[in-house]
Amino acid sequence: MNALPRSARALIALFALGWTLLLAAADRDYGLSPVRIADDTWALVGRSEDFSLSNGGNIVNTAFIVTRDGVVVIDSGPSRVYGEQLKRAIARITDKPVSLVLNTHHHPDHFLGNQAFAPETLAALPATIKGIHSEGGSFNENMYRLAGDWMAGTEPVAPTRQLAAGPLAMGDHRLELIALDGHTEADLVILDRSTGVLFAGDLVFNGRTPTTPHADLPRWQAALDRLEKTPFTTLVPGHGPVAGDAGPIRQTRAWLAWLDRQLRQAAEDGLDMTEVLALPLPAEFRGLAVVNAEYRRSVGQLYPAYEQRALSGERRKP
Repeated sequence: MNALPRSARALIALFALGWTLLLAAADRDYGLSPVRIADDTWALVGRSEDFSLSNGGNIVNTAFIVTRDGVVVIDSGPSRVYGEQLKRAIARITDKPVSLVLNTHHHPDHFLGNQAFAPETLAALPATIKGIHSEGGSFNENMYRLAGDWMAGTEPVAPTRQLAAGPLAMGDHRLELIALDGHTEADLVILDRSTGVLFAGDLVFNGRTPTTPHADLPRWQAALDRLEKTPFTTLVPGHGPVAGDAGPIRQTRAWLAWLDRQLRQAAEDGLDMTEVLALPLPAEFRGLAVVNAEYRRSVGQLYPAYEQRALSGERRKP
């Protein structure tokens, strides 16, 4: 019998690898345990860590609201496996179907669970959908590298339903969609006026250092000003514990303000990136989770623009 053609052997090997990854993922359990934070409302709080092979990317907060018209999910998590386990966690609470999945922005831990949900339920702001289309593939590849088997079978799926700021009635819950930016080009915040719960996405971090790969710090600060003026009783940040006050908003603002001053002054003093990385962190921030790693990443992501402004003589208002 003739040997199989090389293309056939490659296809068989790829098929076998796919099954190996899927079987490995079947043994992965995120241990998702929804916590009731208000009437009809549950949150699932991720770890205050970096992405890793041990946590499978579960560093994000997701949530859901059970309404008469079905379940509203806020963010779908970092992988297909997470999304599927989130669906099962919801089913332990209610037999109502998932009617709407809101992606707050286009970072991978907030949308790579989309595959687990019906395509017609997925929704996001237009710029978020654009970001998933343009960067979702590279995000997904990077997550495979960081989280390994947990990512088995995961592919980026962008919502087709475009959202706009304004009221959204879901059964007996009166939601307000708030379109902001600063953490990314489009950051969706959801206020449930029926319960007072504010789902702030990654505009707000609690006890964890903010991430800045797509950040515009002045616009982010303006968004935080808007959020602090928004009446709420419970705050669900994108990362870190659920809170009952605006403390996480103020904490996030303080870090961003310090980071902006630090980078601006360093650029004006002519420091190179290695020297900026060696600068000490203020005592008030040393207790934040992942602070050293996120500071290093922020310097790499943001400092070149500060150097360019300093070289051109441009000054930003504090």
